[in-house]
Amino acid sequence: MAGAVVGGAFLSGFINIVINKFLTEDAVNKVFGKKLGSDLVQRLKTALLGAEALVADAEMKQFGNLNVRKWLDSLRDAVYCAEDLLDAVLLKATTQKNARSSWWSPSFFINQDRDDMVDKIEGVVTRIEDLGKQKDFLGLEKIPTGSSSWRTPTSSLARGNVYGREGDQKALVQMLNDNNEHDLSVIAIVGIGGVGKTTLAQWLYNNEEFMKGFDLEAWVCVSEKFEVVETTRNVIKQLHGGTCSLDDFNSLHNALKEELSNKKFFIVLDDVWSDDADKWSNFMTPFQYGNKGSIVLLTTREENVASAVQNCRPYFLEKLSEDYCWSVFAENASFPESNGRAALEEIGKKIVKKCDGLPLAAETLGRLLRTKHDVEEWNKILMSHIWEFSVEKSKIIPALLISYFHLSPYLKRCFVYCALFPKDYEFKKDELILLWKAEELLPPPKRGESLEEVGCECFDELTSRLFFTKIKDGDDYFVMHDLLHDLAIFLAGDFYCNSDELGEEEEIRIQTRHLRVDLYRCSSKLYNSISKVKSLRTLLLFGGSSYSNCNSEAATCEILSKCKYLRVLSFHTLDVVPNSIGELIHLRYLDLSWTNIKTLPESLCSLCNLQTLKLRGCYELTMLPSGLHNLVSLRHLDIRETALEEMPRKMSKLNQLHVLSSFVVGKHEDNGIQELGGLVNLHGSVEIKKLENIVDVKEATSAKIMDKKHIDALCLEWSSGDDLVSSTQKERDMLDNLQPQNGLKELRIWGYKGTIFPDWLGNCSYENMTRVSLKFCKNCCMLPSLGQLPSLKYLRILGLDKLRSIGEEFYKNEGDHHSSHIAPFPSLETLEFDSMACWEVWHVSESETFPQLRNLEITNCPMLKEEMRNQVFFRIISSLSDVSKVCTLRIGDHYIKCQTETMFVDEDTLRIKGSESVMESALKALISINHLRCLQEIHILNCRKLEFPQLPQHKYDLVDLQIHNSCDSLTSLSLDVFPNLKNLDIHHCRNLESVSISEAPHAALQCLKIYRCFKLVSFAGEGLAAPNLKSLEVGICEQQTRDLSWMPNLHALTHLIIYGFECENIKSYPEVGSLPHLPSLTTLHIKLFDNLETLECNELLRLTSLQQLHIHWCPKLENMEGEKLPPSLLLLTMVNCGLLGEHCENKHQLIWPKISHIRTIEVDSKQIV
Repeated sequence: MAGAVVGGAFLSGFINIVINKFLTEDAVNKVFGKKLGSDLVQRLKTALLGAEALVADAEMKQFGNLNVRKWLDSLRDAVYCAEDLLDAVLLKATTQKNARSSWWSPSFFINQDRDDMVDKIEGVVTRIEDLGKQKDFLGLEKIPTGSSSWRTPTSSLARGNVYGREGDQKALVQMLNDNNEHDLSVIAIVGIGGVGKTTLAQWLYNNEEFMKGFDLEAWVCVSEKFEVVETTRNVIKQLHGGTCSLDDFNSLHNALKEELSNKKFFIVLDDVWSDDADKWSNFMTPFQYGNKGSIVLLTTREENVASAVQNCRPYFLEKLSEDYCWSVFAENASFPESNGRAALEEIGKKIVKKCDGLPLAAETLGRLLRTKHDVEEWNKILMSHIWEFSVEKSKIIPALLISYFHLSPYLKRCFVYCALFPKDYEFKKDELILLWKAEELLPPPKRGESLEEVGCECFDELTSRLFFTKIKDGDDYFVMHDLLHDLAIFLAGDFYCNSDELGEEEEIRIQTRHLRVDLYRCSSKLYNSISKVKSLRTLLLFGGSSYSNCNSEAATCEILSKCKYLRVLSFHTLDVVPNSIGELIHLRYLDLSWTNIKTLPESLCSLCNLQTLKLRGCYELTMLPSGLHNLVSLRHLDIRETALEEMPRKMSKLNQLHVLSSFVVGKHEDNGIQELGGLVNLHGSVEIKKLENIVDVKEATSAKIMDKKHIDALCLEWSSGDDLVSSTQKERDMLDNLQPQNGLKELRIWGYKGTIFPDWLGNCSYENMTRVSLKFCKNCCMLPSLGQLPSLKYLRILGLDKLRSIGEEFYKNEGDHHSSHIAPFPSLETLEFDSMACWEVWHVSESETFPQLRNLEITNCPMLKEEMRNQVFFRIISSLSDVSKVCTLRIGDHYIKCQTETMFVDEDTLRIKGSESVMESALKALISINHLRCLQEIHILNCRKLEFPQLPQHKYDLVDLQIHNSCDSLTSLSLDVFPNLKNLDIHHCRNLESVSISEAPHAALQCLKIYRCFKLVSFAGEGLAAPNLKSLEVGICEQQTRDLSWMPNLHALTHLIIYGFECENIKSYPEVGSLPHLPSLTTLHIKLFDNLETLECNELLRLTSLQQLHIHWCPKLENMEGEKLPPSLLLLTMVNCGLLGEHCENKHQLIWPKISHIRTIEVDSKQIV
C-alpha cells in the first residue's frame, strides 16, 4: 500500500512524548552516579528516533502484513517500557531535592536499585535497536507524512440504486434551486464516512432534469491533499476533458477565470478535508465570474470545512433507516433459491442492524457475503469484528481509516484510548479529557493555554470529524458509532482490554496496559489475575462484585502492590483504601466515587503526580487526610455529595487546582474561607458550604471570590439550624463580600440568614447569569431585583418563610439608574415558587413582564390569595410572546399534586394544572386573545367545576376534543362549530344530555368515545351523522345501550366497543334488531355487563365482516344462544366471563359447535385453539 499517513503515525506521537522526557546529564548523575554517564540514555534516544522514522510506513502496511503488525506491537510495548523507566528515574531525581527519609536518599537508589535499573534500560535499548534492524526484512522505509492519499478516487458516475434518500434528494435540489438568483452558490454535503455523501452528489450530477440548465460541469476528487495550484489544474482538466500544461498559480487562475466567465457551471469537489480558510479564499476567486445560478458542491466529513469556505451552506446527511440499509445489503448479497434463504435473511437483518445506518457498511458486508451461502459463514460475520477482514476484501476499513489517518498523532492516541469503553458507552466530555490528561495523550499546551483547554480542543476536533456524536437530550453525553468503536478496538490491539470482550476462558494478556473490568460480569479468577499484568497503566473497575468466593479486599491489595506503573485507577466498589495506595508513585487519576469509604489514608498524600481525585457520592466520608496540601500536582478535586465536616488545612497550597467542586469552611485559621484566596485558577462550578463558620466579615473578603474570573457557577450555603443571628447586617455584609465576578452564569444561595439581599444580587451587569436559586433564606422579607438580569432563564425561590409580598422591587431596582430602561425578566423561561408559608401578595408589573415564560409553578404557598393566583395566570398566559404557536391545550391531569399550580409550554402544547379557578383563568386568558379558535387539540381532565366555554357560532380549527371527568355544567355540545373534528372523547361528563350535529353530515369525525355520561339521551339534530366514522366506543344509559338502532348505518365503521356500565337489567345481548347495519365492522368488544347471562349469536351473524370478538368482564355470562358466531371470525377472546369461558375451554357440547370454526380462541389469556 503506497502513500503516507496524512496526520502522522499513532506511535510517532507516543515516541515524541517519551523523547521529550529525556534526562539531562545532571539528572542522570544525581540518580545513578557518574559511573553510568549519559551514553545509555543517548543510545535509547537514537534508537527511538530511528524507529520513529519507520512507524508511518509500518502503520500503513500493517493491514496487509501480519509481521508488520507484530513489529508495531513489539515497538509499542518497548516504548511503554522505556517511558515507565524514564518516569521512575525522573521521579527519583525530583523527590531527592526535598528528601528527608533514608529510604529516599541517593545512596539507597545507587546501592540497591542502580544495577537493576541500568539492566532494564539496557534491555529496552537493545530491543528497540533490534527492531530497527528488521526494517529491510519487513520492507519498511521512511516516508513523509501529509504528502499523499491512498483513498480510491471517486468518479462522477452513479453506481447502482440509491435507497432511502428521496427526502434528501428533494431537499438538496430545493436548496440549490433556491439559490438560482445568486451569482454563486456553495453547498457542502456533510456527514460521517460511509453515509452516502458521494452517492448523493453522483445522483445529482447525473440527474438530467436538474443538470440541463448548466453550460459547464466538472467532478474533482480533492481528498486529503488540498493544494490550490493542483486542484485548480484538476478543475481545468475536467472542464477541458484533457490535459493542462500550465504550472504557475497566476496562469492557472486566469485560465480558469476565462473558462467560467459568463457561464453557468456545476462543479463537484468530492471528499474535501482542508479547513484552511486562506487556501479556500484563493482557490474560489475564479468561480466568482460565472453566471447566476452557478454551483460548487462539496462533500466532506467535517463541518468546519463548510465554515472555512466563504458563504458555504452545509447540508447534513443523516444515517439511513434500517429498512433502507437492508435494501442496500440485499442488493449486494446473494440469497440462494432454497430452504436456507429465510435463515440467511434473518442473520442478514441482524448484520444490517450493526451497520447502524451506514449504506457503505451494508454494501461492503453484502458484497463480502455474495459468494457465501452457508449459515455458519454468515453467523461468523455477524459475531466477529469486521476489522479482521483484509483491506482488499472490505472497503469499509479504508472508508473509516481514512478519517483516522487524517488525525494528528495526538488525536489518534486520544481516539484509540476510547477502545477501553464498551460499545454504546455514553461518556462526558470533561471526564474523558481528565483521562487523556492522566495518560499524557494530549499535545503540550501552547503559551498561555491550560492542559484542560488543549483537551477541549482535541475533543472538539474529534467531534467535528464525527468520531464522537452528541446524544440528543443527553445532558452533554457523547457516544461513538459502533463501527468507529470497532475500528478503535482493532487499532488498540492487545494493549487495551475491556473484560466484556473476553471469552470465559480468556485471560488478560501480559502486554495489556489499559484495562476496564465490569465486576458484575467478572469471575473471581479474572479479578485475581489482574495483579499478574504488572505493567498496567489504566485500571477501571466498574460495578459491584458478583462473586462471593473472592476476597476482594485481599485481591485489591495485591493489585496495588504489584501494578506499580498505574496512572489511572478507578473503583466503584470499595470499603477501605489500603495504605499501599501511596506506593503508586505514577498515579495521576484516582476515582473512588460512590464507594463506601469512610476515610482516606495519609499515604495518599505522597502521590506527587496525582492530578485528579474524585470522591463524589462517598456519603460516609467525613474528612480528608491532613496532608492533602502535599498533592502539589492536583488539578481536579470532586467532593460533591460527601459528608465532609470541614476542609483539611493549608488548601491554599494547592495552587494548581483547576476544579474544586466544594469548599467546606472550617473553624480554624488554616482551614477557613481565607484559604480559598490562594486558589486563583479555579474554573467551572464551586460550592462554598458552612458559611456560618465565618467569624469576621473580613474573612469573606480574603476569599477573593471576585478575583476568580473563571468560575461560572457558584453556590453559597449556610447549614440549616438556628436562623436567629446576632446581626442581620453582618450577614448581609458577609454576602456582600462574597460577590462573584460578573461573568457568572449560575448562582445558588441556600440558608442565607440576612433579612435583605445586597444590591449586587440582580445587578444588570451580570449579563451572563442564566440560573438563580434562592432556598431556605428564612429571614428574608424582600426579594432582590432579579428582573434586571438580561439573560436569566431559570429562577427558583423556595422556603422564604417570612416573605409576605412581591412587588415592584422584584422587577427593578429604583436605585440602579441602569435598570429603568430594561423590561423585567426579558429572558426568563422557568419561574418556580415553593413552600412560601407567609406569602400573600404578588403584584405583576403592568409592563411586558415575563414575555418568554414557558413554565410557572407555585407549590405549597397556602396564604397566596386565590384571586391573585388567578390574576397572575390570566396575565401571563394572555401575554405569552409566541402563543400563536400553541395548538394543543391540556387542562388538568390524572394526578393532581396537592397545592400546586403550574403552567407549562412545551413547543406547541400549553399545559395548565392546579386549582380549578386557576385553570378557568387560563382558559379565559386564551379566549380573551381569541386564540381558542386556533387550537387543534383540547384535553380537559378532572376539572368538574370548570365551565366549558360558550362558543360563538363561528367555526373552530379543533381536531381533537377530550373531556374526562370534567365540566359538570355542560348539558349540550354542538359539533357544528368544529367542522374539522376527527376525535371526540367524552366520559364522566355527568350532566351532558345531548350531542348535536345539525349541519349533517360531519365528514371529518373518525373516532368517537362516549361513555359514563348517563344523562345523555340523544344525538340531536341529524343524529350520529358521521359517514367516515371508523372507531366508536359507547357506554351510556341502559336504554341507549340495549338498542343501538339510534345509530345510523355506519358504513365506514371498523371498530366498536360497547360498555355495559350500570346496565343492570340487560341479561341477554345483543337483542335481535338492536344493531344497525355495519358492513365494514371487523372488531367488536363487549365489556363490563355485570348481569349479562346470554350472548345472542343470531344478531351477531349480521356482522358479515367481523374478524375479532372480545368479551371481557361479564362475570355471569354462561350461555350462547342462536346458530353460531359469524363465519368470518378469526379471533375470539374472553376474560372473566364466568361459566361461558369454562364451557369454551372444556369444549362443551352445546357451545363448541357455535365457535369451533374460529381459528384462534383465548380464554383468560390462555389459547385453547
